[in-house]
Amino acid sequence: MAGTPISTHSDLESVYGEGAAAVRDRYVALSKAHHARFGTKPEIFARAPGRVNLIGEHIDYEGYGVLPMAIHLDTIVGVSRGGADLTITNVEAHKYGDLTFSADPDQTVDVGKHNWGNYFLAAYKGVFETAAAKGLPRPDISGLNVTIQGTVPTGSGLSSSAAIVCAASVALMHVYGFDFTKEEVSEFTARAERYVGVTSGGMDQAISMLGARGIAKLVEFDPVRAHDVPLPAGATFVICNSLAVSNKAESATGRYNLRVVECRLAAAVLAALLGEGREAARAVRTLKQLEPVVAARYSGPKGSTAGAPLAAVHELLHPGTYSAAEVEEILGAPLASLFEGDASAALVLAAFRDFKLHDRAAHVYSEAARVPAFRDVCLGHGSADEKIAALGKLMDDSQASCRDLYECSCKELDQVVALAKANGAIGSRLTGAGWGGCTVSLVKDEDVDAFLRVLTEEYVRPLIAEGRLTEETLSDNIFASKPSSGAALLKLDL
Repeated sequence: MAGTPISTHSDLESVYGEGAAAVRDRYVALSKAHHARFGTKPEIFARAPGRVNLIGEHIDYEGYGVLPMAIHLDTIVGVSRGGADLTITNVEAHKYGDLTFSADPDQTVDVGKHNWGNYFLAAYKGVFETAAAKGLPRPDISGLNVTIQGTVPTGSGLSSSAAIVCAASVALMHVYGFDFTKEEVSEFTARAERYVGVTSGGMDQAISMLGARGIAKLVEFDPVRAHDVPLPAGATFVICNSLAVSNKAESATGRYNLRVVECRLAAAVLAALLGEGREAARAVRTLKQLEPVVAARYSGPKGSTAGAPLAAVHELLHPGTYSAAEVEEILGAPLASLFEGDASAALVLAAFRDFKLHDRAAHVYSEAARVPAFRDVCLGHGSADEKIAALGKLMDDSQASCRDLYECSCKELDQVVALAKANGAIGSRLTGAGWGGCTVSLVKDEDVDAFLRVLTEEYVRPLIAEGRLTEETLSDNIFASKPSSGAALLKLDL
């Protein structure tokens, strides 16, 4: 199946639409900063957006489809050739100091020493690894001068990491003459985030590459593909940053990567308890892989109420925690043998010996069912009001599952969700990895302005008083959004 080419534009309007005028100053500032630092303007710009996930949290790495949309906040990368090394700078130099790396694509990235430049290195290595896997000759390696500017708040759950890795990859492909499709970039950038210590499922990169103005996307994996989901008229999604920061790369071991490990263990243990042999059970990597086995055993009335996968979870996995010894007894092997070569998992296993398999699996299977339900509502024949109400219910159910079963919410997110529901939101939930970051609320169009005022005054403005936010960045931390376009190259004369 032919993939989607990366588009190249000579104007901002074709990428940003009505928002072009508002972003022009950013491109001009980046170009000036690049010239001041390197003595030349960028030869190419690339941009990639952040995203908000509407439904389907923590299930992409289990093989299930998700339903996000790209947002207008994005990361811009400007590149020119020069020198012998990779010199990476940021327009916000006071926050992100200059970094210099070797231009060797085979260099090792120090995952244990996190710095913002590792995201660019992840893209750099990902581009060359993909070219090598496709049998393409390695081009002459030259030094690069890079300037970056982004508006996706870090640690917000809006995927600033995917925005920078995708934008950098698109720019690097142009510089070195590679022509990968958006789907290919989605896949290799998801793999490349291991260089910043994150086990990524692929949703963030896929929507950053494949987003489209005015349309949400049902994104599926293996291979990456996206399907248009038109949203019902009459409602808007409002994003609010809780300002509780959860940086996936820095807190991954005890949160994000721990959940990845717990899901893998849940899948293997469930496979063993379903009667698969121990060796076969240890080979099961995702909960989705078990669906055929589960369906065969739980077809008919036993699985008809909550669905076969949930029926299996509730019957076979006990609540509470499983000790490492208990899991090893069931699987007949040390836990480390399931994760050979996985440095992130090794860190998790070194730090934790108890795992909540029942609750994690219950969340994944129930959340996975909400994604096609959300799509079906959007594509159905009900009235707009009926659709909006049904979508709100699915979002509320997702929040409850994230909070209670997956335990990836936090007090700040719960506070924003409660405030949103008390002030007109049809549905509200955390979005992104959780443990901080943003909420997304479904609000009727006529209520958006009043809704924004209430959340701003009651939640966001006190953060300004505390010095955690400024008036200048307020609009990047609480805003209404329609779906925006995905990654693109821009050749601009600035």
